Parts: sequence; C-alpha cells; structure tokens
Amino acid sequence: MTSATHKHKWHERFLALAEVVSTWSKDPSTKVGAVIAHGNGIISLGYNGLPSGIADDGRLQECAWKHARVIHAEINAILHAHVNIAGATLYCTHKPCLPCASIIIQSGITSVYWIVETDNFECSISHFEEARVYINPNPLVKVQTEAVVL
Repeated sequence: MTSATHKHKWHERFLALAEVVSTWSKDPSTKVGAVIAHGNGIISLGYNGLPSGIADDGRLQECAWKHARVIHAEINAILHAHVNIAGATLYCTHKPCLPCASIIIQSGITSVYWIVETDNFECSISHFEEARVYINPNPLVKVQTEAVVL
C-alpha cells in the first residue's frame, strides 16, 4: 500500500466517523458531525446541538429558536478538544459555514474535508483559501444543492 493510499484510507475513515457522530445530534432536520484528527489519531468529536444544560426538547422543531441556540458540530469539536489543535485536520459531514470557517482558521486547523457540498457557503471557501487552509478540492461523496440552515 502506498503512502498516498494509506493516507486516503484515513481520510475515508474519519469522514465515516463524522457521519456516525452526526447521528448523535437531536436536530430533527440537519444532523452534522465533525472529527478533529492529527495524523491517524482522533483529538475530538462534535455534533450540532444545544449547549450543556439546555433541554433537548420539542423546541428544536422551532427553527428560529433553534438557529439562535444550536452550537455547530465544528465548534463543538474545537471546544471539546482541550489540547492545542494547531496543525490538525477537521473532517465534517457538511461544508462549514462562514462563522465556523473563521473559528476553524483561528484555531490553527490546517486542513478541512467534508462530505456534503452546499451551494450557500461559498464565502467559507474563499476564507479558507485566503488563510491557506487546505480544503478538499472534490467533496468526496454527496452533493446537496438546497441551502442547509443550522
């Protein structure tokens, strides 16, 4: 097995893990998962959800209430890392939104991979490119054209 093939296998594994983690979200409409890894080691996991201590109840059905309160998967993974993540890679089920992209850049993460391509987050791409964060040039599995609102 070549080094490139071996590395690609790890990308696939971490993206598959992000999909599993996304199932932990109680959001009834959009489930997002994230994995932060360095090399072959997992640093942190995150999924979109309400802050600790806020009840995961029927209010998640109310879009305006939910959108103002849900913490995105990427941010949850960064917050739960508890170690320096500079130089790490983020694997996510969905392309990060612009606010998440800004926090990802500021955290020192140097590579971002995702599965679902969304048309409405093009600003995050230019943000990553300007900050020289490597992004996967060809999203790996699915294409989603409708807007995803978290």
